[in-house]
Amino acid sequence: MLGERIPQKAGNVELRGDCSPCTFNQSGAFSITFPKGNYTILYTAPLRDFHLVAAFGQPYSVNVSLPEEFDVRNPLLAGINPMATIIGESDNSTTVQWTRTMSADLRFYDKNREDLLYLFGNFWIVIAVVLLVPFMITVRRSQ
Repeated sequence: MLGERIPQKAGNVELRGDCSPCTFNQSGAFSITFPKGNYTILYTAPLRDFHLVAAFGQPYSVNVSLPEEFDVRNPLLAGINPMATIIGESDNSTTVQWTRTMSADLRFYDKNREDLLYLFGNFWIVIAVVLLVPFMITVRRSQ
């Protein structure tokens, strides 16, 4: 609530790399340790409000793959760290990449939110037209 970090419990933790199988030690519910190397960590964790935040103690490369029903390209609905790169994939999914970052902040949206934004925008355009047309007519008559 005040901006403090609250770790989420992750499940289905998997470590991939040049080892077979890659082993790691899980200490507590929120921390894993493994030997130094180049790994990919896969896990499942709950998300709230279409917002993903990851913070690290040292710089890492981070890739977030979103399925095709989610998007990040509309700046009115999405929010991304400035150093992120957005890559559209051939299967209509989206990948967001950070290189050597200590935090990854990603707010994404679904098609329903985008449709609501366009509906809201159209609503205000109609109201503007309804209010401006009588004003423009009276200005022309007075000239």
